[in-house]
Amino acid sequence: MDEAGALPLDAETKAAERPADHKAELRLWLRLLTCTNLIEGEVRRRLREEFGTTLPRFDLLAQLDKAPAGMTLGELSKRMMVTNGNVTGLVDRLVADGLIARKPSPADRRAHIVSLTAEGRRAFRSMARAHEDWIASLFVDLDSTDIEGLMRLLAKTKNSTRAAVRAGM
Repeated sequence: MDEAGALPLDAETKAAERPADHKAELRLWLRLLTCTNLIEGEVRRRLREEFGTTLPRFDLLAQLDKAPAGMTLGELSKRMMVTNGNVTGLVDRLVADGLIARKPSPADRRAHIVSLTAEGRRAFRSMARAHEDWIASLFVDLDSTDIEGLMRLLAKTKNSTRAAVRAGM
């Protein structure tokens, strides 16, 4: 915040002040980024205040909730799009907290399978219910037509981005 207590200008607002200086695609990217940052910041805050946890811990528990048989650290790091080192530290802390269990992989003795404990599943599901309510509250001003339209446009954006990446931009 600045000295007057106002929120600092984000990149989108700065670009909007001089639209002729920026292509529409750049302004769109900045709008998407601003929305993502606002939503993520609020989710992080609520996870910390209401559950004493972090977004990475929540994300890791969410991945394991989708895989009842568990998964390797390598699979977790791919799904979470982070390094193995980041996952290892999170797993160590979650094991110490009794939320996940780690056992050697029967297929590869160098790998470990991690899965939610009963306590971990209960804790995650409680957080997930609250998380879903938080997201709904953030989108309260969007009706079903707005949401469907945004989903369609974001799917088109995702496909366009993937195609551009595959083509090497």
